[in-house]
Amino acid sequence: MKQFLLCVFLVITTFSQSQYCMLAGPTSTVDSNVKSVQMSGVVGTISHLGCPGVLGVQNLTTQNVTLNAGSTYSLSVEFGTCGGNYAGAGQVWIDFDQNMVFDPSESVGTWVGTPPSVVTVFVINVPANAQNGITRMRITQKEQGVLPLDPCASFQWGSTMDFGITIANGMDCSGYIGDNTNDPIIVSAIPFSDTRDNSYCYSNDNLVYNSPDIYYRYDVAPIYNFLNLSLCGASFDTFLSVIDLNGNVIAYNDDNCGSQSSLSFSTLGLGTVFIIVEGWGNQMGSYTLNMESSDVGLHDVMGDNSSLYPNPNQGEFNTTSVVGPVKIYNLMGALVFETVLIDTNHINASVLPNGTYFVQTPEQVSLQKLIINK
Repeated sequence: MKQFLLCVFLVITTFSQSQYCMLAGPTSTVDSNVKSVQMSGVVGTISHLGCPGVLGVQNLTTQNVTLNAGSTYSLSVEFGTCGGNYAGAGQVWIDFDQNMVFDPSESVGTWVGTPPSVVTVFVINVPANAQNGITRMRITQKEQGVLPLDPCASFQWGSTMDFGITIANGMDCSGYIGDNTNDPIIVSAIPFSDTRDNSYCYSNDNLVYNSPDIYYRYDVAPIYNFLNLSLCGASFDTFLSVIDLNGNVIAYNDDNCGSQSSLSFSTLGLGTVFIIVEGWGNQMGSYTLNMESSDVGLHDVMGDNSSLYPNPNQGEFNTTSVVGPVKIYNLMGALVFETVLIDTNHINASVLPNGTYFVQTPEQVSLQKLIINK
């Protein structure tokens, strides 16, 4: 299965927004069907009668109740039929972490029986760390089903229906970044280390696995030829990948240090890349992403620095270029100064402190070493 999913990863892009599995539910409208659903929250009420049956996933998210994190509520479901009475199973999930996946841990109750049956009352304990915002509750009844049910399964007789749930007084994820390519965590310099947990406040945007993923963006500094990435020591089975701005796969790794991931890749010719951290399957947990360079491109610096003069200098210098962009990097590969030359070859970078830098000018293929000594 891992090999199959990795092959799929190589031929798909990763920029589509994640969504709930909607190709689920019954292919027939007769017989087994959820007969009624009743629930009251701190705001709103769900009151639904199931028959006649509906093909696929019935979207009833306009019926929405607000639930407070850390509180307990009752959900009444009558698993019934729109025709003949046949044995089956039922199950209810609420996507508390809002990763658009009904995880096994988010199952709030099950039922087994043959209609007609009495109303089943589920006691729902909303986790204290449930994420604030709008999410979904899915209820599935499958004729001839065996527990546990698959919330994304398609079957012949039964029903699958989604209701709206709004979580309040829970975890505020508004300050969390890195959920997708539009709001990535910026890697400003190498070496880089960042510790996070993808088990809350993150959704699934990458199409390889269903686990929540976290995105990092790195604008490749030309002083590096290779980057090493490591998730070794993470608390879960990880999957690590690198893509470019167009979603093309540059590198990936599943297991390299036990069940955790690490990889090295060449940055030659690359501009901006996204580094994606996720778990295998639905796995999630805490991790530390470490990034370092195995090859600082000092050998790429030209021995003749005559294109920059004077050098050393006090932060003001000239270059042989008169038109085009000039970028200055520090020894960690961070871009610390940039300007555009227009009909002048003079550069004033006196805002930079004393030290050694690398300058990229329009007419030079390789970097130039710059020494500022005020």
